[in-house]
Amino acid sequence: MPPRLTPVVDRLPETVPFVGPESIARTSGVPLRARIGANENPFGPSPAALAAMRAAAAESWHYGDPENHHLREAIAAHHRISAAAVMPGEGVDAILGMAVRLYAPPGSTVVSSLGGYPTFHYHVAGYGAALHTVPFRGVHEDIEALAAAAHETHAAMVYLANPDNPMGSWWKAESVERFIAAVPETTMIMLDEAYGEFAPAGTLPPFDLHRRNLLRMRTFSKAYGMAGARVGYVIGHPDAVRPFDRIRNHFGISNMAQAGAIAALADQEHLQWTVTAVRRSLEDTAAIVRRHGLEPLPTATNFVAVNCGRDAAYARAMLEGVAARGVFIRKPAAPGLDHYVRISAGTAEDRQLLDQALGEVLAELG
Repeated sequence: MPPRLTPVVDRLPETVPFVGPESIARTSGVPLRARIGANENPFGPSPAALAAMRAAAAESWHYGDPENHHLREAIAAHHRISAAAVMPGEGVDAILGMAVRLYAPPGSTVVSSLGGYPTFHYHVAGYGAALHTVPFRGVHEDIEALAAAAHETHAAMVYLANPDNPMGSWWKAESVERFIAAVPETTMIMLDEAYGEFAPAGTLPPFDLHRRNLLRMRTFSKAYGMAGARVGYVIGHPDAVRPFDRIRNHFGISNMAQAGAIAALADQEHLQWTVTAVRRSLEDTAAIVRRHGLEPLPTATNFVAVNCGRDAAYARAMLEGVAARGVFIRKPAAPGLDHYVRISAGTAEDRQLLDQALGEVLAELG
């Protein structure tokens, strides 16, 4: 008999949360022309970050600092908090997985939104917890229903993204604080703020490092333009953050990635430039889709959700039509959201290709 999988893993499908544009191109044979579906930042990292990574590349013969000391100190100084409240990881995705492993034991209940971030749901299943989902309220995650469900199910964990993916909506800080206060103290709150740098003022609550059941995630993948480097971090009460050291991959963040993230934090001028560039890109994208008779939503992220005006099948046909022309976008799959598509910020060339592809596809669909 061959070695057996663990019972939890044996029940799981062999899948990934997202189908990447590379896979779509390989399967379809259509070359990728516009990559505007993965919520990446096409305006890229700070030149200072690139220079730091190039310099660190010469030192790639050795492992990155397993304690991420200088990176933790830089993040803490940036937010004016204690380094003991910070733990870096290989992007928010890795941090979410570690948090589930730490705070949602097999058989426990985790509350999230129906249509919420698929990778988080993937980790919940992967570590044997049970997912309880709450439908969106319109285009917003329903924070009152999430808090109520945490009480009703005695949840080990509850997840909220603010700003939200996939709709780009957001709650003001006061509403988020009421949500946090409404969740049981025995439930770990996962507050994913990956898009926080794009959000309007007053969206992100001040840090409260006295609360032991709150973990807040940030990333260098979005506004800092370093998705390929895989650097994120979690902030919380030191007693809630310290246990990550028991299970994390201590060599998971390369010396290049650590150096790049430190330099990126120091270049806030570039950050503000790229946030402005993303905003202008999305304004142009919104104008393009309106010209084609579609309705974009307001957004606090680096993408815009677009109401296709009909049903999920029509939105799927539109998605597949532009993909057949080499333009990669995505769409939500959950009922109530599945008549939208999601378009990331792109370059001027990306937007020109989108405009052309949409015109051709919508004319064919009639």
